[in-house]
Amino acid sequence: MSSTSQSVDAGVIIRRSLFFLLLVILTLGHLFILFRGLNTPQAMDQAQIAREIARGNGFTTKFIRPVAFHQAQKAKGAVPFTAFEDTYHAPLNPLINAAVLKLIGADAPEGWTMGENQFIFPMDRIIASVSTLFFLMAIGVNYLLVSRIFDPKIAGVTALLVLFCQTLWGYSLSGLPQMLLMLLFSCGSYFAYRALESETEGRVALTPAVIAGAFFVLMALTHWLAIWVVFGYILFAAFAFRPRGIVALSILAVLAIASIPTLIRCSNHSDSNLGTGYLSLYKGLGETKTEDAVMRTDDLGTTPLRLDGIILKVLRTTLLQATDVIPFLGGIIIAPIFFISLFHPFKRASIARFRWGLLIMWATAAFGMALFGVTTNELDSNQIHIVFAPIMTAYGLAFLSILWSRIDAVAANPILRNVHHIVIVLVCASPMILDLPQKVRRGLDLRDKGGVPSWPPYYAPALNLGLKNWIKPDQICFSDQPWAVAWYADRMSIWMPTTKNGFEKLERTATDLGTAPVGILISPTSHGSKDMRSLADEYGDFTSLVINGRVFLATYPPGVSTYDKDPKMQTIAKKYAYPQNLVGFDVIYYSDRPLRTSDPKAAE
Repeated sequence: MSSTSQSVDAGVIIRRSLFFLLLVILTLGHLFILFRGLNTPQAMDQAQIAREIARGNGFTTKFIRPVAFHQAQKAKGAVPFTAFEDTYHAPLNPLINAAVLKLIGADAPEGWTMGENQFIFPMDRIIASVSTLFFLMAIGVNYLLVSRIFDPKIAGVTALLVLFCQTLWGYSLSGLPQMLLMLLFSCGSYFAYRALESETEGRVALTPAVIAGAFFVLMALTHWLAIWVVFGYILFAAFAFRPRGIVALSILAVLAIASIPTLIRCSNHSDSNLGTGYLSLYKGLGETKTEDAVMRTDDLGTTPLRLDGIILKVLRTTLLQATDVIPFLGGIIIAPIFFISLFHPFKRASIARFRWGLLIMWATAAFGMALFGVTTNELDSNQIHIVFAPIMTAYGLAFLSILWSRIDAVAANPILRNVHHIVIVLVCASPMILDLPQKVRRGLDLRDKGGVPSWPPYYAPALNLGLKNWIKPDQICFSDQPWAVAWYADRMSIWMPTTKNGFEKLERTATDLGTAPVGILISPTSHGSKDMRSLADEYGDFTSLVINGRVFLATYPPGVSTYDKDPKMQTIAKKYAYPQNLVGFDVIYYSDRPLRTSDPKAAE
């Protein structure tokens, strides 16, 4: 072996070792120092469903959406709140989490409870660890993919940019299924590119093309919105692979077969073959009613989905995605250059044709997000642009590298050949690097308590150590954050209905079914992030209840209560007349019986 090859091998080993060390440090730091617990409703909801699956209860939920109960009643008549079937979420992510929870014994009713001095629920970190593992696996698959398309140098820089992407770490720690989506998309892209290589070389591409389609179908079983990626790939495959149409028809067949169990389950437990999940259309196409408001209604007939002006609505959301493409792609500023690279004549046919497949899949996904709604808000559950970020980043890097190499000064000075990579990495990594010192300092200060909680609006000890002891397993409560009650308190909870009549209707039904409501939990989820007009529009009859704690605090002493003085709330205030402060005046549980904090089980 020559000295040159030895130095090259040594350099590669050193670079890869440094990358692996950096990956381990960032992973451990995020999971054990920077982690603040789960912080999205969808993640907590899927986590508690996973726990029910691990317990052998099937795809059931303790988070009751009034509209889902309404759909179940129309389909089956009297439906108990216990073992209530969920028809909102795609199944794959909860099933994977359920396997992990079963493996570590987290399915036990009294297992994995919080300690007295803990701020972070232990199982939050387990769910986040699974998501983070998918993220790290996706980095590895993308490295293999980009190395195959371009070269190891571009693959390494792409991996660095993804590793230092703050948005992707946010999704990893959130427990949302986006990182599983990214892994599946990366695997599908890898086999799709191999199929294109075979096609351009005159070989049969059927097997890798169908395998790629199977991975994309798994994406649809992870997040319903990802079915638009499948449609995009089917459209591309219909023209890209010979014999024409065979691959597309095969993937359609795989999608149909994979969808049958979910469609059957939804039709058995809901009045719609699509269950409750299709109502997320209100997020994108709803006018006066948002998705949350529709989920909280007890009669879907009172909130019809109006499709007039649908073209303008879709166009508006599509333009939003186009203008904010950098945040949607994780803030990696090099990724949108992919769209410019479409005009570059890459020499290898497989590279040139693959980018058009990516474009078609991205376009169909963007159309789906325009229909179902997506925002640039942090950790939007409908945000699937980020799965395209690594491969688009690679194309952007390759295009810039080509332009950079054509500069005379660079061609004359080999030492300048990698300067653009260094500058790009520093610019893209700077948001995370600049934020790390302060976040690490805060995390280390509370490391003995598990970390800094996601407060507001979530404070796990209040629910796991307090509320859980005041509600029996066969009882139920109303709440503005029922997903948190179901996950942290392990108790059934109904999302606060939109009207008083809806509340009383569900209250009577729950009592008749043997799951009597025993309280109402109010948190900053309702009163902590909205102005008064928005709050009144969203909570209507319950506005006085929602703002009661804040008003009492603002007028203390002596403290004025709006809850029991509102004529609309008189009957409810008389029944749930015993407030218990769980976190100051921000989280209040209104019980139907006196509670003694020194003996929280006295309510039993």
